[in-house]
Amino acid sequence: MLKKRNPEVLMDREVLLDLDYSGETQGPDSYGSLQNGGFIPPRYLNTAAIDEDDDPIYVHCERTASPPVQPPGNYFRDGQTKIDFVLVWEVKVRRKRRSRGQSQGEAAEATAEAAQEESRSERRKAQLARWRDKFIQNVQSAGLLMEKEESSSVKKTIHYLKLNAPWDVLVYYAEELCLRAPLQAQPHPDFNTSAQVLQKLWVPNIMKDSVPNRPVDYYTCAFRKSKMEKFLGSDDRENYFTNTQRHRIVYEILARTVYGRRKRAEVGVARLLNEGAFTGAFPLHEGPFELPGSDVQPNQLNKRQVLYHYWSSWLKWYKYQPLDHIREYFGEKIALYFAWLGFYTAWLLPAALVGTCVFVSGILTMGSNTPAKEICESGGLYLMCPLCETCKPWNMSDICPMAKVGYLFDHPGTVFFSVFMSLWAVTFLEYWKRKNATLAHHWDCMDFQEEEEPPRPEFSAMAPAMEENPVTGVKEPYFPEKARISRMLTGSMVIIIMLCIVMIFLVTVIIYRSIVSVMMFETGSSVLRTQAGNIANISSSLVNLALILLMGQVYTALAEQLTKWEMHRTQTQYEDAFTFKVFIFQFVNFYSSPFYVAFFKGRFVGYPGHYGTLFGMRNEDCGPGGCLIELAEQLCIIMVGKQLINNVQEFVIPKIKAWRQKRALSSVKKAQKAEEPKRWEQDYELIPCEGLFDEYLEIVLQFGFITIFVAAFPLAPLFALLNNWVEVRLDAHKFVCEYRRPVAERAQHIGVWFIILEALSHVSVIVNAFLIAFTSDFLPRLLYQYKFNNDLHGYVNFTLAYSPPSYNYSSHTVCRYKAFRDENGKYTLVYWELLAVRLGFIIAFEHVVFFVLRVIDWMVPDIPESLELKIKRERYLAKQALADNQEALLQAKRLAT
Repeated sequence: MLKKRNPEVLMDREVLLDLDYSGETQGPDSYGSLQNGGFIPPRYLNTAAIDEDDDPIYVHCERTASPPVQPPGNYFRDGQTKIDFVLVWEVKVRRKRRSRGQSQGEAAEATAEAAQEESRSERRKAQLARWRDKFIQNVQSAGLLMEKEESSSVKKTIHYLKLNAPWDVLVYYAEELCLRAPLQAQPHPDFNTSAQVLQKLWVPNIMKDSVPNRPVDYYTCAFRKSKMEKFLGSDDRENYFTNTQRHRIVYEILARTVYGRRKRAEVGVARLLNEGAFTGAFPLHEGPFELPGSDVQPNQLNKRQVLYHYWSSWLKWYKYQPLDHIREYFGEKIALYFAWLGFYTAWLLPAALVGTCVFVSGILTMGSNTPAKEICESGGLYLMCPLCETCKPWNMSDICPMAKVGYLFDHPGTVFFSVFMSLWAVTFLEYWKRKNATLAHHWDCMDFQEEEEPPRPEFSAMAPAMEENPVTGVKEPYFPEKARISRMLTGSMVIIIMLCIVMIFLVTVIIYRSIVSVMMFETGSSVLRTQAGNIANISSSLVNLALILLMGQVYTALAEQLTKWEMHRTQTQYEDAFTFKVFIFQFVNFYSSPFYVAFFKGRFVGYPGHYGTLFGMRNEDCGPGGCLIELAEQLCIIMVGKQLINNVQEFVIPKIKAWRQKRALSSVKKAQKAEEPKRWEQDYELIPCEGLFDEYLEIVLQFGFITIFVAAFPLAPLFALLNNWVEVRLDAHKFVCEYRRPVAERAQHIGVWFIILEALSHVSVIVNAFLIAFTSDFLPRLLYQYKFNNDLHGYVNFTLAYSPPSYNYSSHTVCRYKAFRDENGKYTLVYWELLAVRLGFIIAFEHVVFFVLRVIDWMVPDIPESLELKIKRERYLAKQALADNQEALLQAKRLAT
């Protein structure tokens, strides 16, 4: 039952709840009437309603005096209370609708429809306002301090609620969240192997940078309130907890706070953001990122300015990343991404150098390529069979340039590089595990275990039933497992359909390539005829890239909807399912065309008079330079084109979103032209952080390109290295300058992405073995050298077969084609010998490489020996710090005996 209230209080309640309130009148006694800077101390708060079905209880407080001048920094108006978090919501001004040029009946009908629509909208707005009001009240009950600010214009009012966690709240949640407390300072470890090597060689290290205000490294143990005096800095309550720890604690409180009925899982700020009750919830950046005048000392810069100048600046492209500063400002999860990206980029340097050397060696030895010489000097010796039904025979000497260029991508060095990259990939992952363990310990998250995750907001809103959680014993939203499995199977069918669509697009590109080739041959131009394959391959690769990017966008949106529909309970389960779907699709989407060129193109051509067909068109054969050079062209266009487009998008799209956000807030900004915008207003103009999924996906797909098909494209690591130098700075600039500060999250590792990387590294060994065996000319040349001629004289004639007599009778011409067949089109003994050699090579290659990989895995421990010593030292110090409890227990045992 509703309780009677003072009319002034009720009027002010309308100010708070009615999102369309215009703001003409405000009562003196309620939360909604707080002026800018109105402070809500706990003593003015009524006790929260215990019964969840009761009406929300509204916060009352006294009118404050004239607010003091806003102090510099992220503080309340008293200049001492830190702002740990900000909640934002907007109130639009209600406008009356006018109907012009309508008849009386039409106007009445339109008015009725508008009134009905407005009524639904008003009910929704009132519901959101009640939720928001009760949420704020319960946050206050949890012990947080609040202060409210407003920015108004004719169109809307933006409310900013600043939150602060007092010392007692911080201490309570620090123990509950198992935060680490400092015991003893220690020297900063040097994690960069390159720095250690250069120091031993007495070589100046230009990559090292002196970044000011580096966070102190400590031996730590789990925080205990009863042992406060044992921890370093516990007497300085103002600075004992870092700003990142403070806002992490506040967000934990906001995530647990109830705003409606708990049995409906109406809990947490994340769901309120999804529902639209709040338009923003974020910690503040620590000041502007723009650098002050040149007279300011480096150690006087704020943390954001340090990151901007020493990390996101393009002038620092060759410097080490300040990982400790990144972790201190953004948290471990984001810092681990940049640590992994930087580590991967550093390891690309030797791969790029070796790949470039292999490519250059191909250029230098191009003149000694005997088969290419024979082709160029053959003249009219080898008359080749027509490449299409309406084409004419052609001389092999016409493809002299392509034969020379093809050697760059198919020579003995590429075989060595394939083995090298297979070993490189696994060694990189093994050393990343060591690096990851070192960073996890250094950042105090090695023993971090995620607590029982709460249900996702969307899951809570859509779950049809409630059941008791076996871990927490609390009733939570529940979705039947059988129904989820049924939905996942249905989703799998949708994925298969989408993969079939990718295959359809691939066939379309193949047909397009065949049509373009025939058109080039029929022009009669000798230049177009000899370059027909290249023109068709390059243009089809560009078309394929466009289709890949288009289908990637479509499928990502579809995968998001499918994953939501599958009703995964926790955010981790949701992210893993979404990651798996998107990666599987993107793997097929990006790699299907290279797989086709590498392993299927030219395999089903047939022979003269008995050609295989697809939709009435002759099946594709490899171009004059072989399939490997076409594969290299495909990889170059798809990989480099994707990287360029992604970098342009990462540069342009955040700026467009920021422009739209500023435009949406321009009316409020103009109304406060005379005032300097506050930090919370400036941060609200930034765009919300979009997470790390797209960043990881982009680099993991790149890892696939440089490992799976590296035998065909030795320059892939070089292009990846150049891209990643740009990627690091683009991502850094986004996080420092264009994103709102994300909530710091703890993490031990990069999650499911490491499993995907390991899978790709093993797939690359198999693919490269088959690529060398069946696509490259390495083994046919090796067999010819062993059986016939070590200098490869006569090799071209060895690889060519004569057209069958039946075909010669119909065309009146004897021509040659590339195959190991006799005059009747049957496979020769050489073909079967070569097949045996190829299969033997695959088995030997895989066994040798996987054996070496296991040896590397055994020789490189996951945790370095020096780190094990640090862990033991830390445990010893932790025992000393907590020794009082142990002594008391021992004494109690002695007394008991």
